[in-house]
Formats: sequence, structure tokens, C-alpha cells
Amino acid sequence: MADVRKIAFNTIFRVLHKEAYSALALNSAVKENNLNKLDTSFLAHLVYGVLERKLLLDHIISQYSKIKPKKIENKTLIILELGIFQLAFMDKVPSNAAVDECVKLSKKVGAYKSSGFINAVLRNFVRNDFKYDLPDENDKIRYLSVKYSCPEFLVEKWISQYGEDNTVCVLEGLAHRPPLTIRVNTLLTTKEELIDELTKNGVKVSEVAFLQNALNIEDTGSIEELDAFMNGKFYVQDSSSQLCCEMLDAMEGMTVCDVCSAPGGKSLYSAIRMNNKGKVYSYDLYEHKINLIKESASRLSIDIINAKVRDALDKNEKIPACDRLLCDVPCSGFGIIRRKPEIRYKKATIIDNLPQLQYSVLCANADMLECGGILVYSTCTLCDEENIDVVNKFLSEHPDFKPVKLSLPESFTRFIDEPEHVLTLLPYKNMTDGFFIAKFRKVG
Repeated sequence: MADVRKIAFNTIFRVLHKEAYSALALNSAVKENNLNKLDTSFLAHLVYGVLERKLLLDHIISQYSKIKPKKIENKTLIILELGIFQLAFMDKVPSNAAVDECVKLSKKVGAYKSSGFINAVLRNFVRNDFKYDLPDENDKIRYLSVKYSCPEFLVEKWISQYGEDNTVCVLEGLAHRPPLTIRVNTLLTTKEELIDELTKNGVKVSEVAFLQNALNIEDTGSIEELDAFMNGKFYVQDSSSQLCCEMLDAMEGMTVCDVCSAPGGKSLYSAIRMNNKGKVYSYDLYEHKINLIKESASRLSIDIINAKVRDALDKNEKIPACDRLLCDVPCSGFGIIRRKPEIRYKKATIIDNLPQLQYSVLCANADMLECGGILVYSTCTLCDEENIDVVNKFLSEHPDFKPVKLSLPESFTRFIDEPEHVLTLLPYKNMTDGFFIAKFRKVG
């Protein structure tokens, strides 16, 4: 029988202290331990539950421990977080079992000396009926930071950019698990045929209102084991990325360059939109990511993608002259916190050097766009320094590029006031990731 709590501990430790990505660490743990569907669900609930609520859990711990969380040894703190999460947020886990298993876990992972401390803190929480106080609501930044387990610098930044009401809604949106969205491969099937096939396989399917060939799916089991996936009839891609590709507007016979392409979803989308006619050049810095793009293209029966290793900052390694240029640049990732909850615990300084990097990527590749061609700049973050500020700087210093109004789907609504050539997607509004898109045309 699998020791799921120990597996959860090891996974969380890898993410918080070994810089592992949560999704990859979780998938690896499932495969290494050959977990069944029920154990996999419990494991994911524990891992994401702690990662998504760490600041709140530590705040609760601080109310029941004489030692502040920052002073508690790493292993001990993770066990306490697992215990508090089960007691406060998992109704189906009996209190005694949660406490006892955490004490046992401390001995299994070498935290013997902490077992009594862990037992005392958790039982104290139980005796007090799981009560805890949030910070004073008058201290708005601190209150929202703890309640939604989001760092204060981000809460403050978003309030200044979007206002308090929008920020609260963003935080609410980031606190929930994201939908699993797929793109129909219309080279091999139709949306209706895929819906029918998936439904017959027990998958719950719903359509994305503002995208013609996007579906949200649930109850999938292992996606990779679905016949429709293995046969290349769809791939996974959030609706924000799909909308970005619609704004790029690649058409049959065109040449498209995707200069920061991994994991390749936007290149795949463009190739499908082009009916596999034309050329798509996909570049990334790492060979293993290029191989993943090639594997996906092969599974989807796409043969117009040319994937190569390339540094997007290398001006000496020119890309082909192209009709469409996509710069989906490296960013802080604060728009995809609900997919990668560990991102929320990055330091504020992560942003410091990114705007210059992003601007440099634009400048290093923009010259290869044909006159009249379209350039789309995008990120999966919600920070003005990485988004509109980079766009404004680029336009001010490149008079041969002009902003282009985004032609959004009729059923799509903007929720913040911004120029028509840019779009900020907030997670709570259109059920997308947090995302930013800007569109330019080369005129000279």
C-alpha cells in the first residue's frame, strides 16, 4: 500500500527546496510509485493544497506554535503544513488520523526530534476547533496576502495596476484549479467528432465560448492513454495561448517564426490554422524542448514545423524572413500561478532583469519580419513592467512598427481599460490563465 503522505512530503520538499516544478514532480512521483487513480487524486490534493496555501498555513501555524514558521526546520514545517491543511481544509480526513499520520511521518523522514512538537501544535489546533484569525482587514495588503497566500508585493502591484476589486477577483481566480483546455486538431478530425469520441470514453466536455475549436475537458484519467490523444486528434493548450495564436492570424502559405516556442503549443496551433501549408520555424534554447516539439508535431501529423535550437538573443543567427513573428518571451509567470503554485513564492527581484531581456528579444528578431508582416508579443504574467511598458518602449524606439487593433471574438469582453492593440487576460473573467498580448505591424 502506497504511503501517500510520505510521497506528498517528498514532492513538496523537492518543489520548495530543490527547485523542482510542481507538475513535473507530481507526475514523477505518480509514476515512480505506480499510484492508482484514488491515491493519485489524494496526492495531488495534498501537494497542491499545501503549495497553494503555504502563506495561510504558516500564518495558522504561527498562532499555535511558540516558534515562528521562519525558524522551524524545513522538514518539520512541511509536515506541519500538511497537517494543518488536512485538518482545516479536508473534511474527509479524520482529525486523529491526520495528527497521528503526521507524527509517524516525522519519524519516517528523519525528523524524530520534532515528533512531539508536531503532535502538540496539531492537537492544540484540534482542541481549538480549527479556529484561526486572519490579519486585520484594515491592513489590506497583509490581509489579502495571507488570505489568498500571495506575496504582499504582488498584491500591492496588482491593486496599483487593476484596482482593489479586480485584484480580489484575480486572487480568487488564482486560488482555484485551472480548467484543462485542449485544441482540436482539425487536420485529423472535427470538433463535433472529437466531442463525440471523448464523451463515449467517459470524458466530460464543454466548449470554450470565444474559441471555435477549443474544449474544456474533465474526468479524463491519464490524458496520454486516451485514443484521441494518441491518434493526434488534440493537444493541451490553455485558451489564453489559443487566443494569442488567433491574434497572430497565420494563414495558408505563410512563413511563421516562433522564437521562444517551447513547449510548442503556439507553433502547433499556427500550423493547424495554416492547414499544414506553409512554413513554421520553432526555436528554443534547449535541445530536449525542441525534441518535445518535434514529437508533438509528429503525433498531430504536422510536417511544416521546422524546430531548431537557437538563442533568441543571438543577432548573428538570423531567422528566415517571415510574414508572422511571435515573441512569447520568458517572463515571471505570475499569470499562471494556479498551474504552478510555487511561482507565488518567488522573490520580487525576479522581475528586475526581465523587462530588458524581453525588450532585447523583440529587438533581436523584429528586423526579419517582412514589410506588412505582423508581430505578436506575449507573456503569461500580469506585471506592467513586463507587458505594456515593454510594448511602449518598443513602439517609441521602432518607428517602422505600428500598433494594430486586436480583433477579438464577439463573445469576448475586455474588463480593464487599455489600448486596443493590447489585451490583458485576468484569470477570473474568461476562465483563462493570466496573459498579455500585443500586436504590431511592420510598415517600413
